[in-house]
Amino acid sequence: MKELVLYLVKSLADHPEDVAVEESEQNGVLRLQLTVAEEDKGKIIGKQGKVIKAIRSVAAAAATKAGKKVAVDID
Repeated sequence: MKELVLYLVKSLADHPEDVAVEESEQNGVLRLQLTVAEEDKGKIIGKQGKVIKAIRSVAAAAATKAGKKVAVDID
């Protein structure tokens, strides 16, 4: 999941070298914390949060297939 989210976000970012994903597990939920350049935050979040919602949906689909739960947050 981490690699999938990292690939998606790096593809969208103007500064892919500044993209990082931290992974942690809490109560059976895999948490992915995105860190991006300040200039890329708006692009990753998108209008009305549509882009980050799409990223979360793709990650959730992959997690469901693996029998897990995932939460994606942006820093």
